[in-house]
Amino acid sequence: MVEFIKIYDENPNPKEIAKVVKVLRDGGLVIYPTDTVYGLGCDITKTRALEKIARIKGIKLSKANWSFICADLSNLSDYVKQIDTATFKILKRALPGPYTFILPGNNNLPKDFKKRNTVGIRVPDNTIAHTLVSELGNPIVSTSIRDDDDVLEYTTDPELIFEKWQNLVDVVIDGGYGDNVASTVIDLSLSPPEVIREGKGNLDIL
Repeated sequence: MVEFIKIYDENPNPKEIAKVVKVLRDGGLVIYPTDTVYGLGCDITKTRALEKIARIKGIKLSKANWSFICADLSNLSDYVKQIDTATFKILKRALPGPYTFILPGNNNLPKDFKKRNTVGIRVPDNTIAHTLVSELGNPIVSTSIRDDDDVLEYTTDPELIFEKWQNLVDVVIDGGYGDNVASTVIDLSLSPPEVIREGKGNLDIL
């Protein structure tokens, strides 16, 4: 039975966070708020959960370009090759914030991502997302919740998200209204960096 859990961004309830973290550890799917649009995510190490998200999205897991939601930059060395000072300065300026950075992956990527040359890293400026990842102890793999509406690309109302997704996921977190502008995606594996998608994040950081 799917749970609809209210969590406040300013002061997330540890009991509610623990409940969601347990679902992630058990291989469940969670919809949660970020500093941009709502995301659909699972524990990065749970193959069956990753395969479920791929099925929902109608793609092969091997072709999926999903972000790794990290608590902070200390997770980088786990999954990313050593980066130069200029790249690190861009990351420090921008994060936490509404950006996805594509970086060269290293040999320690989880088994389902071993064949990747690059990985998308997100550190959202959102207390709920940050607390979830911190308590889980490793990144959440994440993809945006899209809408079928022609006008609005992303659903912003948690109750509407719950209505639409309740048969597909294990938890929907109500963290208040989301944004309807996705993150800015910048490929830092290229020189000079390339803007793949201009979203909420300002390009001044470059």
